[in-house]
Amino acid sequence: MTRSNAGEGVKEASVARVSLPKPVLQGFHYRVPERLRSSALPGTRVVVPFGRRRETGVIEALLDPDSTPDRKLREIERVLDPEPVLSAELLDLCGWVADYYVAPAGLVYRAALPPGLLGGGSRESAGLRRQVVRILEELPTLTEREAAFGRARRQREAYETLESIGGQAEVAHMERRLGFGRGILSGLVDRGLVEITNEIVERDPFSDVESEEAEVELNPQQQHALADLSRLTDRSEPGVAVLRGVTGSGKTVVYIRLMRHVVEHGRGAILLVPEISLTPQTVARVRAEFGDEVAVLHSGLSDGERQDAWRALREGRKRVAVGTRSAIFAPVSDLGVIIVDEEHDGSYKQGETPRYSARSVAIVRAERSGALCLLGSATPSLESWARVRSGAWTGLELSDRATPHPLPQVELVDLREEEGPVPIVLSDRLRKALKTRIDRKEQSILLLNRRGHSTWVSCDACSWIAVCRSCNVTLTWHRSRGRLVCHHCAYEEPARERCPECGEETLIYTGVGTEQVERRLGELFPGARIARMDVDTTGRKWSHRDILDSVRRNEVDILLGTQMISKGLDLPGVTLVGVIDADVGLNLPDFRASERTFQLLAQVAGRAGRGTRPGEVLVQTSRPSHFAIRSALQHDYEGFARRELSDREEPGYPPHLRLANLVISGRDGDEVESAALALGEWLEGLVEARPELTGTRLLGPAPCPIDRLRGRWRWHMLIKQAHAGRLGAILRFAATHAPVPGGSRLEIDRDPENLL
Repeated sequence: MTRSNAGEGVKEASVARVSLPKPVLQGFHYRVPERLRSSALPGTRVVVPFGRRRETGVIEALLDPDSTPDRKLREIERVLDPEPVLSAELLDLCGWVADYYVAPAGLVYRAALPPGLLGGGSRESAGLRRQVVRILEELPTLTEREAAFGRARRQREAYETLESIGGQAEVAHMERRLGFGRGILSGLVDRGLVEITNEIVERDPFSDVESEEAEVELNPQQQHALADLSRLTDRSEPGVAVLRGVTGSGKTVVYIRLMRHVVEHGRGAILLVPEISLTPQTVARVRAEFGDEVAVLHSGLSDGERQDAWRALREGRKRVAVGTRSAIFAPVSDLGVIIVDEEHDGSYKQGETPRYSARSVAIVRAERSGALCLLGSATPSLESWARVRSGAWTGLELSDRATPHPLPQVELVDLREEEGPVPIVLSDRLRKALKTRIDRKEQSILLLNRRGHSTWVSCDACSWIAVCRSCNVTLTWHRSRGRLVCHHCAYEEPARERCPECGEETLIYTGVGTEQVERRLGELFPGARIARMDVDTTGRKWSHRDILDSVRRNEVDILLGTQMISKGLDLPGVTLVGVIDADVGLNLPDFRASERTFQLLAQVAGRAGRGTRPGEVLVQTSRPSHFAIRSALQHDYEGFARRELSDREEPGYPPHLRLANLVISGRDGDEVESAALALGEWLEGLVEARPELTGTRLLGPAPCPIDRLRGRWRWHMLIKQAHAGRLGAILRFAATHAPVPGGSRLEIDRDPENLL
């Protein structure tokens, strides 16, 4: 088999393996007609017949005809690209993702390309098309002009107007603003004096983002970290570095200076952030350094805007990419550094096939590109911290804040001691602290990682509970919409006045969400300016930016939100952070529950006191003795990490062992249970029969914690292995050989972020 590098020594072959964006692991063989052999290269998009339809796929490899099965192959019909859309480097990286995560290559290619190039997006074109009229022939003398125009006075006026404004203009401007109709311009074209051409104008959705141009002087810790990181980028094998810096320590400044060092040496850079809400702030700081060399990639942009940015990177007109998870596939050539900010964040894990982790892909891409992979966080993931402790990765630290004020004081409020209605939304201590900030004209942040008004609706008479029809979860009441909503499948129904079971008007609304807190705040502080930031208020394009800009302009007194307000935001006016319920995630049946709670509390606490005034943090909890909460109270990352690593050792959870979650789902609950039990027996037999799989641990099968989701019943089974290669071998074999009945579906989640 000949697997050709895209554009490098390509061997013309008559057979190609094409991957289509479909949930199948194998590629499909097609004959390459002679007329297409010079353009049908690995990494190019092609149109092929598939059943009775025409589909767009990517050529994964060119093959020797003798290596393919002896059967009549259908032909590739058309090549869509003058050159490959996936370079040899990205084609190889996508191959690794497909192999490691046991995912169809076609779906990986679709994830790596901007929407619309391989399905999954609109047909919006890349770039806005405009018509431009420009002068072709100059007429320097009066005699030449009179001969050219004769009595065509308006044509002459149009020509001379065009001449006076630089020789070219948009057709729309000439017609609408200057009054020269299309007939006049066409007459000039007929005389050979001007031409009208189509041009593509790239959209810059961040053109109105003000750059933060202030040059910051690095403190000694930042200087030391930057020097060490710069030296690493100059090596032939830079490796992976973890920068642990307390919130407000100035990690972003170090990132930008490191990127400057790389770009000055003629190389490219990728900076990943976990949330769309962080993008405008980050873009403003990066553009101040690199100007128009910055391309932005994330799902909040239109398909065309993402295609514009992608093309600018691919063509080398921009060398710095900033974006969320999918930006790890940005076509930046000659990479010098990949930076993963807030590397611990679960948003870097894709929730559907291909279930890749952008952090893991960043590590692999950097290694294969000879680039440094820098993972930054105030609360690094335990997997990353374990690699630093073992000496496999370089560890660097920023232990002090860059501002004059130290980390804020954190105080626990024990909700068990509070008097008043149950549940307590705002304790007396938190209410007084908010009132003080409002009186001082300072700003506050309130965190509650639950949206909606009430999270539980039940009948006091007959115990009926409002549950989703498709998922085994309770419906959340959204008061502003008057609807009961499932936050998993988006099913919704009207709110009720009477119980649908017994007909009594005895419905009880319990549980607290951000919508209810917003209402309580309005009642307690009638004059306060309150902004809520959650999924319900940020669905509109640029809503994240608009809300945060209003906070920075001091037009908001209290910013209330879910976890999206806890990460990386630099809001100097905030002096108080209140956590309404620190226990929300602690009781989840997931081995990362304590780690996520600690990270969330530590991160949101860091939003306070980043300006010239000191900060304060109040954490409401009913479990004040829990070690994750106590560690966050003391800003003690290392103490928490030691305890959590020890707790995970005996059950055998990451980072001590590698983990995969196999989920069997289907419409019939009994069939799914039978399929899961059969899968468990099959896996046990596989492990017992193969000595090379020694050390494999199997846990389950058992119903998933959310046992019914989007109409499908779910069982799962965990596979634990210390050796990555052995785990991969099991998963790849299971994907193609495991006994899965036709009515069920097997999903493989390697390195799962949660087990729900």
